[in-house]
Amino acid sequence: MRQILHHEVHFIGDHLDWMVFIHGAGGSLVTWKHQVKAFKPFFNLLLIDMRDHGYSKDLEPHYNSYDFDIVCDDIIKVVDEVGVTKAHFLALSLGSIILQKLSDRRPDMITSMIMAGGVFKADWKIHLFAHSGKFLSYFLPFRWIYDTFIMIVLPRANHKPSRRLYRLQSKKLTAKEFLKWLGLYRDLFKVVRRFYRRKLSTSSLVVMGGQDHVFLDAAKRFTSKHAHAAELVVIDGVGHLCNLEATDVFNRAVLRFLNVATPTGA
Repeated sequence: MRQILHHEVHFIGDHLDWMVFIHGAGGSLVTWKHQVKAFKPFFNLLLIDMRDHGYSKDLEPHYNSYDFDIVCDDIIKVVDEVGVTKAHFLALSLGSIILQKLSDRRPDMITSMIMAGGVFKADWKIHLFAHSGKFLSYFLPFRWIYDTFIMIVLPRANHKPSRRLYRLQSKKLTAKEFLKWLGLYRDLFKVVRRFYRRKLSTSSLVVMGGQDHVFLDAAKRFTSKHAHAAELVVIDGVGHLCNLEATDVFNRAVLRFLNVATPTGA
């Protein structure tokens, strides 16, 4: 039995800032494989497999159901164990909601927030997306539900490599584990509503795919409301998993936001 999430550290020295990575539901730290090479010359990196994902299996304590506080406790335990006191946090998809909850609980440890495929104030599409998953779980095998969600979020032919990567990573989830994560929808709307309404004081970058038909509109409204602290970058021709589909463009946008000078063409 594990008592701490599986994680991977790339440490260069105390003179560099830390960057912490939070993947999305069904993913793993492999989600960030294209970012590690680009970012590790400039930052100390901490990549985490969330509970039940990747190699974070059979974690203690055991819970019959999950909420965002449980998920955040897991991450905070790793951050404290590694000795990270302050960091830039980079999150993908559902990870952006976890980051929103972390910013509410531990704002002191977050230097900046970078949210790729971010999920923000829930409009009718996001409500339908979340509630339909719970409803379908009574009738369909979880693998069918997950694959259906993947197709809804990433429906185009050019999204196929991202769909394939996430399906491969999600195979480590059991049906029981999947349903526990699906249960987070009960908490989801409260977390995003609170984050949307309160004044944003942490410098934030939101990177979205121009083809992200489920979540892009809400991201635009969020960054417009919080324009004093949040910047929006929309990458044309890619979908929800923009860090995978437009690796170089995504990496340059993040490094520019963090004021990192990179060689021309990097």
